[in-house]
Amino acid sequence: MSNAVILIIDDEAQIRKLLEITLESNNFKVINAINGKDGIIAAANHPPDLILLDIGLPDISGHDVLTQLRQWYNGPIIMLSVLNDEENIVMALDNGADDYLTKPFRTGELLARVRRLLRNSSSENQQIITCKNLEIDLSLRLVKKNNNPVKLTSTEYNLLAILAKNEGKVLTHNYLLNLVWGPGYVQQSQYLRVFIAQLRKKIEDNPNNPEIIITESSVGYRLVSL
Repeated sequence: MSNAVILIIDDEAQIRKLLEITLESNNFKVINAINGKDGIIAAANHPPDLILLDIGLPDISGHDVLTQLRQWYNGPIIMLSVLNDEENIVMALDNGADDYLTKPFRTGELLARVRRLLRNSSSENQQIITCKNLEIDLSLRLVKKNNNPVKLTSTEYNLLAILAKNEGKVLTHNYLLNLVWGPGYVQQSQYLRVFIAQLRKKIEDNPNNPEIIITESSVGYRLVSL
């Protein structure tokens, strides 16, 4: 998405400068905020296309900023942090973050995730989603691989459709279990592992080395297009 506006909320001057140079050299427009309060005000006054939000802010926790933003802001939010523990990652994703990057990160990976989320955000109403050699027709509930129909159970299709609609976004175990099976199953992670394995056998070229449904260790799953 060319000329998209990205808001950076981070108190580290070096990180802001690195992000600004990287993003502007790739045709993005950048707005900076050095703390949570200023970030919320900037997002309200000039709603960006995407937000990069640091967890360790000097005035308000990034988790709290995320919660406040999600009361009205619907665009993609990527959390940035030096923390790489499962608790912080899951908390951020469950509270509405679209992705999570640990500092230091590779600029190429950041750009790939930014572009993927912007693309997904701009095509939310898309009815046909293509991932590698896979085609998912949401209106007809049809899945094809190499133009050949793929036979899925209702649960397998529902799981795949949710991942496809959120292409590029990490979906936590609890989120998927609640959406597909209901709130009574959020602790039944074995359900998810079994159905992900079945899906991979049907849609991946090599289920043991998946390229479409990617595991985010201890967190959840992400569907990516190649």
